[in-house]
Amino acid sequence: MQNNTSDLPKKNLLSAQVDLSKFNADDFRLATDDEKKQQDVMGESTTFFKDGMRRLMKNPLAVGSLIILFLIIAGIVIIPKVCPYTYSQIVTVNGTRDKRANNLAPFEYSKLETQYMQKSGEKLFPHILGTDSLGRDYFIRVVYGTRVSLSVGVVAAIMVLIIGLIYGSVAGYFGGTVDLVMMRIVDIIYSLPDMLIIILLSVVLNERITPYIEGTALAKLGANMISMFLVFGLLYWVSMARLIRGQILSIKNNEYVLAARCIGTSNVKILLRHIIPNCLSVIIITTALQVPSAIFTESYLSFLGLGVSAPLTSLGSLANSAREGLQSYPHRLIVPAVLICLIVLALNLLGDGLRDAFDSKLN
Repeated sequence: MQNNTSDLPKKNLLSAQVDLSKFNADDFRLATDDEKKQQDVMGESTTFFKDGMRRLMKNPLAVGSLIILFLIIAGIVIIPKVCPYTYSQIVTVNGTRDKRANNLAPFEYSKLETQYMQKSGEKLFPHILGTDSLGRDYFIRVVYGTRVSLSVGVVAAIMVLIIGLIYGSVAGYFGGTVDLVMMRIVDIIYSLPDMLIIILLSVVLNERITPYIEGTALAKLGANMISMFLVFGLLYWVSMARLIRGQILSIKNNEYVLAARCIGTSNVKILLRHIIPNCLSVIIITTALQVPSAIFTESYLSFLGLGVSAPLTSLGSLANSAREGLQSYPHRLIVPAVLICLIVLALNLLGDGLRDAFDSKLN
């Protein structure tokens, strides 16, 4: 800052700038630290998503859950490309099936594998978690089981999001008789026991669907998994629909919605541009909490034998098959059980963190 006002530039005749030559040096002072901080806060430009993510990153439990989920997802993507075994492959040495490679302990080789390594000098990839009763590498089966369980949770959450968002938006926005009829249907569906419906559909669809899916990619999933997805689509969206309807009922009478109606904006554009974006907090939170619920349901049903069809596996089916050798091979039950608990806990903690970060009523 210049101390001598005579050295300051003169104001042009038609300029709108302040004539600094009329002020003394004592009239100017440096801003204090508090004033600078206030200016930073006042001048900060942010969005709803950025503001929510900033609060989320301050939650240590949510950040820890994100790290755990990232490591699990990275593992199920990278490990199958590194490990030479597949989930359905029985241990084979030099083109010959090793019939004695069943029930191996972690990092243990069969006699045939040991003889092959001694003769050829080649080091085989270890069986990190041993093998199962059929001689299949258990570690890669756990990896593929984790992949299947996570995929089921994500697909189910997306199905619930799409159906519940559309249904709840229509019921809440139009209201009246439409809302009354639609919500009574929701009450009826909500009263149905989902586990019983899944079991019944699995029994009925097993014979009906199997001939149509043979030779297709759906054959790997089996009729049980298809019936599970159908139940997710038929039953599990009702909670999402109720929440979305409640949010829209409280938003649709706001001034900006009425202004959009006055200028002739269509109902679809009002929902997509003005109402649904203001329900993002509920959508994000409910979807995030739906994933662990679907994973737990799939694991529970697979444990009962109503999950994926062999040889494809999931964490629940691995835990179910491990019951027979629980005393001799306890790690076969412990590993998938710990993974189920870890994934569900991490997703629940992440959902709680998202609720705290994006719910404006809590901030």
